[in-house]
Amino acid sequence: MNIPEYDIAGRKVLLVGAARGIGKGIAEVLAEAGAELAIASLNRQSAAAAASEFVASGGKAVAFSADATKAGDMERLARDVAGSFGPIDVLVNCVGDAIGKPVTPRPGQTEEGMTPAEWQFILDVNLTQAFTGCRAFGPHFLAQRRGSVINVSGIAAIRANPGRAAYAAAKAGVVQFTQALALEWAPYRVRVNSIAPGSFPDPAQMTAEEFRQREAQASGRVPLARVGRLREVGLLALYLASDASAYVTGQTYCIDGGASIA
Repeated sequence: MNIPEYDIAGRKVLLVGAARGIGKGIAEVLAEAGAELAIASLNRQSAAAAASEFVASGGKAVAFSADATKAGDMERLARDVAGSFGPIDVLVNCVGDAIGKPVTPRPGQTEEGMTPAEWQFILDVNLTQAFTGCRAFGPHFLAQRRGSVINVSGIAAIRANPGRAAYAAAKAGVVQFTQALALEWAPYRVRVNSIAPGSFPDPAQMTAEEFRQREAQASGRVPLARVGRLREVGLLALYLASDASAYVTGQTYCIDGGASIA
């Protein structure tokens, strides 16, 4: 069955932070669907390695490097992409990281509290990266009066855990940033949405036994009793990147096996 609204063949997609993990999972599905990819990472070698995998599988992909937490770097990336890749149709901001520390040490615990530098790092790598990406590529989208932006948040935006205050605050910020920007850009027919993944371990970043342990842990706390597969986030991103979601903006989609409602 061919559904034309889901066809993204030939569309140009820039993914910032897609050399591994969830970002790479999104890139793999979009490449399979026929999109042309620009993969940007802090490390150009990592981006090039990911891009070469897509090319080897018959896709089209090129690599760029940029520090998504720095506005100047993202402005330079926008110029580089425009010059050698061309006008983009979709922007995916998927940089992220976490530090598991409480705001301040708690009585009876041996843990250290979060430093101001660690707090700022987590906000920058999870929230500021969405701002810098949208700020750098916004003029392009607004000028062409079309496009789709996908920001990657997380279920921490909805369901916080102790020791993750900075991460939860940043991911919640992505949700509200997405909503506000969706309203700003709606008159120009540019859509802005976000995806909030739950537990999506990357098999390439761990041993088979470590992955099995993560799966076993999820069976006791996730309603669907397993961790997510990276491809599943990519399938949701395909919907948001395509015309199938042409009437959707300002939304955050949880993909977590039901963890956020348990």
